[in-house]
Amino acid sequence: MEKISDILSKKCKVNLTAVAKTENIDVKTLISRINRGTVVITNNIKRKMKTPSAVGEGMSTKVNANIGTSTDCSSIEKEREKLAAVVAAKADAVMDLSCGGNLNKIRAMVIKESPIPVGTVPVYQAIVETSRRGLPVHKMDPETLFSALERHASDGVDFMTVHCGVTLSTVKRLRKHKRICGIVSRGGAFLAGWMLANNKENPLYQNFERVLEIAKKYNVTLSLGDGLRPGALADADDNAQLSELHILAGMVTAARKEGVSVIVEGPGHMQLDKIVPHVKLQKRLTHNAPYYLLGPLVTDIAPGYDHITAAIGGTVAAAAGADFICYVTPAEHLRLPDIQDVHNGIIAARIAGHAGDIAKGLKPAFEWDKKFSKARKNLDWATQERLAIDPRKVHEERSKSVPKDKEVCTMCGTFCAMREISKYGI
Repeated sequence: MEKISDILSKKCKVNLTAVAKTENIDVKTLISRINRGTVVITNNIKRKMKTPSAVGEGMSTKVNANIGTSTDCSSIEKEREKLAAVVAAKADAVMDLSCGGNLNKIRAMVIKESPIPVGTVPVYQAIVETSRRGLPVHKMDPETLFSALERHASDGVDFMTVHCGVTLSTVKRLRKHKRICGIVSRGGAFLAGWMLANNKENPLYQNFERVLEIAKKYNVTLSLGDGLRPGALADADDNAQLSELHILAGMVTAARKEGVSVIVEGPGHMQLDKIVPHVKLQKRLTHNAPYYLLGPLVTDIAPGYDHITAAIGGTVAAAAGADFICYVTPAEHLRLPDIQDVHNGIIAARIAGHAGDIAKGLKPAFEWDKKFSKARKNLDWATQERLAIDPRKVHEERSKSVPKDKEVCTMCGTFCAMREISKYGI
């Protein structure tokens, strides 16, 4: 069986030496981790990216941003603007979650114009196509679902979320041990409804070997979706969620045997003290597969500020070993995000990931802070702006109140502590 590292370097033309240099590790170590499955590089053989991101063991924490239309808002131009905002804010990957408008056209635009890895959730297309034929979702033909997987992969999608762990058994557990918020994953909810209505097993679970064939054909990374992720703190780490995680762990092993890269998705909403043991459990069960988390959000009561609640949880998760953070925007739970929401969500998630990297002991992360601190000590505003995680914000805030003495800011003015103590060589 061809090694994944060889596929990446020969078929995808990925410069693994450059990736290793970016991550500050030896290229042989990177290649070993890729082939073991503890690191993935999401790169479809049909796409050529200058430096695709490495996600997993020993890598810096990566950030994904979701964009996409809804049935109420389906402008391709707005999605193009959001994609530009995602790239400008330096996200490491983008997912097109479109459910409205011309899905094929929108996805093609994102793949063509994105310089970073692109992910999708093919079950959304299967659901939309079924609905547009005038049928209820539970009448979806499984072939429609597999056709969507094939279409997305052949289009050049780099990673795909597949909800393989939502099974008849896990859904029955969920019905027996009721939650406050039930199922909050869109894909998970529709697949669970399909199974209950038809009394049939999840096609993605029952025919997982078919999913693997499609992924292997195009070198698509499978993101094993957490269709039963908790949507409320009170639902976290319940029987259904952990049952799904155990199923996904088995699928990680099966995928690795077939030479398919996989990452595992996680919650969701989870109270702060549960995050570290949960991440460590995931890592143990999946043999250190890269872990991709939505937050987690550490409280349920902050709509409008959920980019903050997610960043708090994301920091703790990243420090504990999580590898990939999906951003949450201020619009989460309220509406489709706009361009400013996208920017704010990415910056919050990048802060969380960076703080986690410092806690992990990654030298480049600590050195970044050290350089910034030296510029702050020297009252070097140009360097501070350049090194800031959001240079635009630094420029905007400083410009609101330009001090008479441009060496300092208006917080302390002429009584700047660092300028004063510098006179004494401290």
